Amino acid sequence: MALVHRFLAAIRRDEEGQGLAEYALILALIAIVAIVALIFLGGQVSKILSTVGSSI
Repeated sequence: MALVHRFLAAIRRDEEGQGLAEYALILALIAIVAIVALIFLGGQVSKILSTVGSSI
């Protein structure tokens, strides 16, 4: 939650270089979360997709 507050405060300050760096850090954090989610849930998603594919 603190990350969101810091992000919103950074947007309000509107500092050019620092704001761009913060956007990059948030984008990297989202990418890392997505990769970790795919690693842990990849097997389950694969099973679901194969079940759907075989039923069609």
